[in-house]
Amino acid sequence: MNLRPSPRKSPEVDITPLIDVVFLLLIFFMVSTTFERESQIMIELPEATGEEVEHQKDELEITINISGTFFVNQREVVNTEIETLKQAIRNAVGERQNLPVIINADARSPHQAVMTAMDAASQLGLTKMTFSAHRPVTE
Repeated sequence: MNLRPSPRKSPEVDITPLIDVVFLLLIFFMVSTTFERESQIMIELPEATGEEVEHQKDELEITINISGTFFVNQREVVNTEIETLKQAIRNAVGERQNLPVIINADARSPHQAVMTAMDAASQLGLTKMTFSAHRPVTE
């Protein structure tokens, strides 16, 4: 007769259901997330009154931040020279001609940078230009 207690095995925890639930939650949040078109470039647009224009599907965006750095379709241009900017615009436009150009310039960006962007676009034959602004806050 053996009166010694037999050694108990440690209980095993099966985490497979937990992993399944975590993956299902991950998939749910990935599918239900909405994405907004939001710029990663931090600029403060100037204020203006006027009609709001809807964005077109096919357009060229030139963004100028406070230090005068250019971004063509959210991609930074290497330097502020007009020839470099023209090459970046050529690469973004490709074969498409007569695209509308939207210039998003920070309210405190140098005026010369805005003029350079306009000059580069017009030299490449892009003449439909608009400027982004936001409505002034009325109290």
